[in-house]
Amino acid sequence: MLSYRHAFHAGNHADVLKHCVVVHLLRYLAQKDKAFWYIDTHAGAGAYALHEGYAQKRLEFETGIARLWERTDLPAPLADYVDAVRALNPDGELRFYPGSPYLAWQTLREQDRMRLFEMHTTEIDVLRSNFRDAGRRAIIAGGDGFEAIKALLPPPPRRALTLIDPSYEDKRDYARTLGCVQECLKRFATGVYAIWYPQVTRPEAQRFPAQLKRLRQDRWLHVALSVGTVPKDGLGLYGSGMFVLNPPYTLTAALHETLPWLVDALGVDRQARFVLEVGGD
Repeated sequence: MLSYRHAFHAGNHADVLKHCVVVHLLRYLAQKDKAFWYIDTHAGAGAYALHEGYAQKRLEFETGIARLWERTDLPAPLADYVDAVRALNPDGELRFYPGSPYLAWQTLREQDRMRLFEMHTTEIDVLRSNFRDAGRRAIIAGGDGFEAIKALLPPPPRRALTLIDPSYEDKRDYARTLGCVQECLKRFATGVYAIWYPQVTRPEAQRFPAQLKRLRQDRWLHVALSVGTVPKDGLGLYGSGMFVLNPPYTLTAALHETLPWLVDALGVDRQARFVLEVGGD
């Protein structure tokens, strides 16, 4: 919906899981000299201020990145992610949080390209401002990322990470995400696709992980982090998940190392837990 502003939620526990996975995927792709593309269907503003504005309304970053900021015992995958956040806060004070586009921009090399889509009329202006000096390496378009992505696949280098993470405030986003992924696989079956989803009590959200698993029998990874008990009133985000198609072989081991630590660090009660499943196992 056009009312959605990710700045309210920037840096929360769901962002920690999502961006830890995204950083790992980006760094894996960058290990080879061959170019790759980063495609984001719902890019948001690209980066967010935590010390003012929307982020101060709910202080959700205190449930996520703030709990990791001063820790010295981070597992390696989380240390990579936190280092990427530190790059936006060179004075050591946590004041800004990078969205997925900014994390990708940190990783991209001269031969790589970034394609960002955002429908929110205010967010797209901020996104363009944040990347005003990016040149032709980053093309930013206002509009429906679900539809626009079709024209990009397959990308010229035949290597890409595509992130699909709508707000899901509109319940139709669940069906649209499934349809988008199916269409993407037809056009570019070997691409890496990362799909984020919220853990909320809405029926569409409860069915979504099983629907994602049916997209393909193998070459997928599903990770979910619940930080506490399902709310009795049915309101609020109690966790999130990531579903990755064509994951690199390194991702499973990285998450095995990371998830128990995150449960302890971000969990709010004894119901905090994680799920890690790999298709084909």
